[in-house]
Amino acid sequence: MKINGHSHLLPYPEQIPQFMKDKEIFWIDDDRKFMRQKNWARPITAESFFVDEKLEWMSENSIDHAVVLNLSQLYGNGLTQNDMRQALRFQNDFNAEVQAAHPSKFTTGFVVHAGFIDGALWEIERCVEKLQMKVLCLPTHYLNTAGEWKVIFNKETEPLLELANKYNLAIEVHPYDGEKFIKLENTSWRFHLIWMLAQCADAYHFYTLHGYYEKFPRIRTCFAHGGQLNHINIGRRTQGFDGRPDLFEGMERPRKAVGHPNIYFDTLVHDTISFEVMLKRQKTSNQIIMGLDDPYPLGEMESEKQSSYPGKLLDLALEEGLITAIQHREIWENNVVNWLYGADHKQFYDRVRT
Repeated sequence: MKINGHSHLLPYPEQIPQFMKDKEIFWIDDDRKFMRQKNWARPITAESFFVDEKLEWMSENSIDHAVVLNLSQLYGNGLTQNDMRQALRFQNDFNAEVQAAHPSKFTTGFVVHAGFIDGALWEIERCVEKLQMKVLCLPTHYLNTAGEWKVIFNKETEPLLELANKYNLAIEVHPYDGEKFIKLENTSWRFHLIWMLAQCADAYHFYTLHGYYEKFPRIRTCFAHGGQLNHINIGRRTQGFDGRPDLFEGMERPRKAVGHPNIYFDTLVHDTISFEVMLKRQKTSNQIIMGLDDPYPLGEMESEKQSSYPGKLLDLALEEGLITAIQHREIWENNVVNWLYGADHKQFYDRVRT
């Protein structure tokens, strides 16, 4: 199988509850040209944002299965508790319906808001036990009830990881909302091109410093967009840890986490030099999964200008001798299943082959 470990779907306009448009939380134009929130709009750049068209796109590109993450626009930051609860429940129910309708094609994720721990724990239980979902989607940062932006991995959010550990979940860590707490002019797509990578690195910084990869050994955590800065920044983080131990009391040395079997990264790093850095840093390809981030324009999509297509980067890595044919196949399939289900591959294949 070819399994895409990082994909997204939009609901059709008529599937979005009216209250979400009335309150300007999120909606899509009837002509499917733009997705919108209050004071924000983004063009819908590919037909495969929608499920029927996505299935056609997957067939055309010989992709057998896709992991569909939540929409970053629906992390719920800044909403009232009631509006957040309804919006996130809609997102999770929508994803669950997609998985139930197309079990051979989609594994879908669900999202919770870490600022409301009790509600988040209830939603994890509902999504796992009732909706049969296995991928917990977390933002790199969230807005707490005191109006403070916090990194997702901290002492306050440990109950979420404890429950995820109980349920043996895969976790996806994805950046968004940087422009809301990084006080720079929003120009030249800087928050997507630069700061999203820094947000991922910040989340990885605290995930590893707290040793959560060992404290919660049954969860498998994947950092989106290859966690590019994570790999190049290990030296600086380690020197800081060693040089100022007073700032890291009770924490784990950064290098200890490198290559850990429960920490994953997707392939979406856009060039083979970055891919090679990730590969050399991990000293194995076992924790690298295919991630296309389709159908966004920063995903690996068809592009004449870039002579690009889904899977091109991994094909180039094979052509350049960075990986073997066996590793190429494992990144497309086995590694993704490991991230999703750990050792229980049978549970995945029983579901997708029904």
